[in-house]
Amino acid sequence: MQPTTSLRYGWYAVFILTLANISSFIDRQILSLLVKPIKRDLLLSDTEMSLLMGLSFAIFYTLFGVLIGRLADKYSRRNIIIAGITIWSLMTTLCGGVRSYVQFFMVRMGVGVGEATLSPSAYSIIADYFPKNRLATALSVFSLGVFLGSGLAMLIGSGIVAKLPTEGKVMVPVLGAIFPWQLIFLYIGLPGLVIMGLLFTIREPARTNTLQKAGAVVDLSLREALVIIFKHRTAYLLICFATAFGALVNYGCNAWIPTFVARTYGWEVPRAGAFYGLVLVASSVSGVLFGGWYADRLVKRGVVDGRLRVGLLGGIGCLVAAGLPLLPRAKWALLAVFVPSFALAAPFGAATAAIQEIMPNQVRALASSIFLFILNLIGIGLGPTSVALFTDYIFHDEQAIRYSLVLLFAIGGVCTMLLTYLALKPYRQAILSQQTTPATQPIL
Repeated sequence: MQPTTSLRYGWYAVFILTLANISSFIDRQILSLLVKPIKRDLLLSDTEMSLLMGLSFAIFYTLFGVLIGRLADKYSRRNIIIAGITIWSLMTTLCGGVRSYVQFFMVRMGVGVGEATLSPSAYSIIADYFPKNRLATALSVFSLGVFLGSGLAMLIGSGIVAKLPTEGKVMVPVLGAIFPWQLIFLYIGLPGLVIMGLLFTIREPARTNTLQKAGAVVDLSLREALVIIFKHRTAYLLICFATAFGALVNYGCNAWIPTFVARTYGWEVPRAGAFYGLVLVASSVSGVLFGGWYADRLVKRGVVDGRLRVGLLGGIGCLVAAGLPLLPRAKWALLAVFVPSFALAAPFGAATAAIQEIMPNQVRALASSIFLFILNLIGIGLGPTSVALFTDYIFHDEQAIRYSLVLLFAIGGVCTMLLTYLALKPYRQAILSQQTTPATQPIL
């Protein structure tokens, strides 16, 4: 294809992949609006509920993500995503028929397996469609799905939850008598199959920046792939953990802010979720687009570590926002969420672009899956659960959730800012090493 045609088609691929990303985050975030009815009907504590929102999903998402990343470096990335969206859509639908906590936990694991296919494969596809000076912007647009999905889960979910019966059961075909809140999983699970159909319109791009020897593409063993990934281990791991602690705050907020507003200010959860969803969409969408644009602009101006400098915003935003849970009015607290949401969204696309930039093609998906393993184990696995643990075991009072969120912002902010700062020098060294190493030679 001609360069202009390739770039135009690349944006089409990004659009379809972003729709899939939105769907995946609606599926995983909707539980935050259902804390009260699920706890009531399944007789759960905050900690047990947090495990449904976080750990049950994160365990298989992270473990299968590494395996899928390896497969995506060798086989059709598009087809892997198609299989994944089919699995997570069906598993989300099955959440509408669970009868016990154990069944719910297991089905959420299945959702994690399906969603593990998307990001590593999508990052690699997008990196093959875009030049380096556009990559942060393209990956930031894909990352919109993270924040749009979370926000739409609040907005759409709030409207549906508000109209559901608050007691008794409802009859549905095949599944029989289910709790009213289970209907929402049917509404959000089945549309994912439509997006799966759209993915067939994306062509698998030719792989670029491959390692070659004697004119042939090198087929790396797992050991060789890991050696390449960890060649610049300091930069790579610091980027992974800095982004992960930002995700810790994001997932903790998404899971508990509607409940925090309900408990602290007396709002109904649907109202709190809708208000929070509007703020989240506005702040995170503007943040991630700004971050990708600004990172690419810094790189064009010759700032070698420009992609990571954006990450400092995340830590600063968290620390500035640490007092927002203590504000006296609900609207003030929800509006103040704009600050950390914008700041934490800004570096996301830039960080993923930074990792793609220092990795050759044959290890991009595996490197991304390890990055996501760390990010999601800390973000999804510990974000919602840390807030619940603070509430249950430090403050011993569910009404003290506001102080749990203060701790979340403080810990996440300090770790994000410190780790990003420490990553700047080794990342510059990794970039300079890439520029002086011929792209066609194996880096072993």
